Amino acid sequence: MSPYSTPGRIGRIPVLEVSPVVEAGRWPAKAVVGEVVPIEATVFREGHDAVAATAVLVAPDGTDHSWAPMVDVSPGLDRFRGFLQPDAEGDWSFRVEGWSDPYATWVHSAGIKIAAGIDVELMLAEGVRLFDRICRLVPEDALVARGRTTRAARALTAARRALGDASRPAEARFAVATSPEVTEALRRAPLRELVSASDTYPLRVSRQLALAGAWYEMFPRSEGAYQKKDGTWVSGTFRTAAKRLPAIAAMGFDVVYLTPISPIGTTFRKGRNNSLEAEPGDPGSPYAIGSADGGHDAIHPDLGTEKDFKAFVAAARAQGLEVALDIALNASPEHPWITEHPEWFVIRADGSIAYAENPPKKYQDIYPLSFDTDPDGLYAAMLDVFRTWIDRGVTLFRIDNPHTKPVNFWEWLLAEVHATNPEVIFLSEAFTKPAMMQTLARVGFHQSYSYFTWRNTKEEIEEYLAEVSGPQGSVLRPSFWPTTHDILPPYLSEGGVAAFAVRAVLAATGSPTWGIYSGYELVESTPRPGAEEQIDNEKYEYRPRDWERADEYGIALLLGKLNEIRRAHPALQQLRNLTIHPTTNSNVVAFSRRIPADRLPRATAKPQGRTMSAGGNDRRAPRHDDVVVVVLNLDPRNAQESVVDLNLSALGLRAPEGDDSAPFFVAHDLLSGETYGWGAHPWVRLDPQVRVAHVLQVGPA
Repeated sequence: MSPYSTPGRIGRIPVLEVSPVVEAGRWPAKAVVGEVVPIEATVFREGHDAVAATAVLVAPDGTDHSWAPMVDVSPGLDRFRGFLQPDAEGDWSFRVEGWSDPYATWVHSAGIKIAAGIDVELMLAEGVRLFDRICRLVPEDALVARGRTTRAARALTAARRALGDASRPAEARFAVATSPEVTEALRRAPLRELVSASDTYPLRVSRQLALAGAWYEMFPRSEGAYQKKDGTWVSGTFRTAAKRLPAIAAMGFDVVYLTPISPIGTTFRKGRNNSLEAEPGDPGSPYAIGSADGGHDAIHPDLGTEKDFKAFVAAARAQGLEVALDIALNASPEHPWITEHPEWFVIRADGSIAYAENPPKKYQDIYPLSFDTDPDGLYAAMLDVFRTWIDRGVTLFRIDNPHTKPVNFWEWLLAEVHATNPEVIFLSEAFTKPAMMQTLARVGFHQSYSYFTWRNTKEEIEEYLAEVSGPQGSVLRPSFWPTTHDILPPYLSEGGVAAFAVRAVLAATGSPTWGIYSGYELVESTPRPGAEEQIDNEKYEYRPRDWERADEYGIALLLGKLNEIRRAHPALQQLRNLTIHPTTNSNVVAFSRRIPADRLPRATAKPQGRTMSAGGNDRRAPRHDDVVVVVLNLDPRNAQESVVDLNLSALGLRAPEGDDSAPFFVAHDLLSGETYGWGAHPWVRLDPQVRVAHVLQVGPA
């Protein structure tokens, strides 16, 4: 820690309003391995001397891992931004160092005075003295590489020599000292004075799947289910469901997500389409957990045994898939806990157990848990449930309605699981108010369902994309789902095949994590009257599907292509790198994602014993940035035309002198394979009967 800083107190150079910081560091901000993490702070000082700032990444062992220069992104407001990139999992941290910049101070003052003919020789002499210090004090590893003087060292030495050469014009001497080579050398190895550090703040770095992945939801009981001649049904099993795994993997999904697979109660069992009366053979909702066959840690006997489940997990892994399991923390009236632990439920005045209600709706087949009557006992039992499934090979959990359970319970449980199994990922299914959604993310949920499903207009989509990819992204990672087993929005029930294509493209490129519910490939879009959900809802019945018909719609092919593009382009695996581009049509939305070349992840081991350096990773930069531009027609029925006003700076491009509308870069459509010559204001036409979107890789011509 700098002598000019004391933890919790303002430094010699004030460093304030650091981000990303969650509740003053009470909980860690989030990142994953290889993620580009934006760091910001307000940095200033008294007087007129120049200040600068550095973001420092601290490894889990407490050593300084890497640093990044920060840039004043709000001149006049003293707001600095830089980017850090952790390269391993663990509990990292970071700080921001503000410092006085004697070189920038001299450049500003000398530039004005030399141009005005004021104190010219004095300012050049000050420059000589400054460069004496620079050449003596800048880090040695910035000046020497493999025992030889670097270009940076030569540039700094040449600047000192030129400043002291009285035979040359003053302007020429000053020009050498401010050349691009000198400024770049001092950007990478600056002379820093009065270095003052902020407090150090936590940053939890998870594996990449915590940020970026493609999920595929399925009811295992439907896969392989069939109806006998007498009208009764035979359930699918883990073995029959495993036959679906190669097709899921072929579409490029990373996770196969199973709805609850525990025994289901029969008391007040719901029938087809959520009817209050179940017919003989109706399987019931898998969310009414518990029967004589066991509770949350048991397996429904119709699906198979524990051995069968482990075989399913192994088959998934053989296809490159991880298994996620849906956990609903409630119980059916037949759950073993009802008799073993009645204190874990709310007992009404008449002695009955309170069932779930959302007046006027009643859910008599489900009893909510009481988390306050015996928290120690219930908490321990819940932790045992999760650890049981982890031992069986589950590495991700989708939590049903976590917002109806106490937040402090989740904080405790997530911390307990992280302590023993930091690889396990939790997805929050909390369609609720922002404060609860965000707090669940703060206390440890890795991902969250989002409001994406109900954002349809251009204005809604642009606003929401900007929101989730902004500062909020350091805590709440959105998961975009066009539909779920509970939700079929009107846009999809009314828009046909093109609407399914539109929402797939938007979900797959608008968020690093996205998912679909089984049957999306078949454009299942018939709503149940009076509800935003599918008719013949799979939650209450078996629903085997004719997968041979999937090719009729082209959606399965599109899903596979989107996931292929996502895997090939690291820019689509990041969250906080999105830019909205204006369009001239209210039905056309355009946005881009970009990673600069020197930030692209490389699968190389970290060198041992290296010194800390700017950027953090010792690697040669690829030739080009990774830049993907998405232009999407939101109208599933009609062709739409638009001009797109591209933000060239956000794309890492610079227009040539003259007409910036003339083609000067290449836009390659990753969906169609076509290539276009584009300028700053391209015209597009998207006919939903042909294509709903361009997904373009852009770069220099």
